[in-house]
Amino acid sequence: MEVDRIEVQAASGTYPVLVGQGLLARPGILDEWVGNEGVLAVTSRTVADLYLDRLTALAGGDPCESLVLPDGEEAKDIRHWQRILHRMTRLGLDRGCTLISLGGGCVGDVAGFAAACYHRGVDYVQIPTTLLAQVDSSVGGKTAINTQWGKNLVGAFHQPRAVICDTDVLDTLPDRELKAGLAEVVKYGAIADGEFLGWLEDNAGALLARDPACLRHAVRRSVEIKAAIVGEDEHDRSGRRAVLNFGHSFGHAIEHTAGYGRWLHGEAVAAGMCMAARLAVAEGKLQRREQRRLEALLALLGLPVNAGDLDAGDLKKAMLGDKKNAGGRIRLILPRGLGDAHLTGDFSMDALDIVLSGRSP
Repeated sequence: MEVDRIEVQAASGTYPVLVGQGLLARPGILDEWVGNEGVLAVTSRTVADLYLDRLTALAGGDPCESLVLPDGEEAKDIRHWQRILHRMTRLGLDRGCTLISLGGGCVGDVAGFAAACYHRGVDYVQIPTTLLAQVDSSVGGKTAINTQWGKNLVGAFHQPRAVICDTDVLDTLPDRELKAGLAEVVKYGAIADGEFLGWLEDNAGALLARDPACLRHAVRRSVEIKAAIVGEDEHDRSGRRAVLNFGHSFGHAIEHTAGYGRWLHGEAVAAGMCMAARLAVAEGKLQRREQRRLEALLALLGLPVNAGDLDAGDLKKAMLGDKKNAGGRIRLILPRGLGDAHLTGDFSMDALDIVLSGRSP
């Protein structure tokens, strides 16, 4: 079966993202990027039960050294980052080794950060097994762990050698996880491609029903958009790459305030995008009908459109620690129309307070 290959052309190097069905059943799929100088696969409990044997088979049937982390955000902790480094050291892996991340975005983030740090940087390959990871966190080289002060505050930019997105693995994804991934897909349409947003509206039912062709198109188009943006601003210095965080400042605050694990990342981003859209309406940057259109699509996909009963003061406090802030001022990604967004600190704090309280300005 045909494989889509999208090249991510970052300043530090070019690497492919492969998108297709049945990729984890294709002998030799890893040969181009994984040598015989030592391999460690990092995965999570649930994914290990489902797919670790397939990864071993891809390695030619040889025993594949592996490390199994907890599921979800618990994996993105300094203790588990240390576990990866300790295992690599005990195995005697040198700078020619390869780390393979097999799992969702949390496993990919912590494994990528370990790869960035071990021997000052070793190769790693991303094999994302959730929709959210396939369309977002596996591409672009952002790696990180969480701290008690906030999400992704400790990390590094470290691009993978390759990303392999087997859309067949999405068949085993729980419905809630699938919907959370669709939030990130919607994000790409909202920030860069209004036509793609229309396609999502037309195919929402098929996506929820896991139509293979629709899922593959959603993954491919999302990766194409992210690859183009990452190529312009690999290290998030010009502000162009910041648009990929549409909804994330609000979303990270929701996750932090609620306690990591209560909200899935994509759920928090969905609510965050709606909050950002309401603020943009208050600032005259977005038409009300466009805000309502975005909310309607997210609701159609079974995603939350507000932060529930979380305290507005706690949310604002969490947002004050966001990495995009500058000069002590909160900066946010606000839409200027569906398909266009920008990074700005120019908005009314009173309007932000109203949005955080759950009201529409």
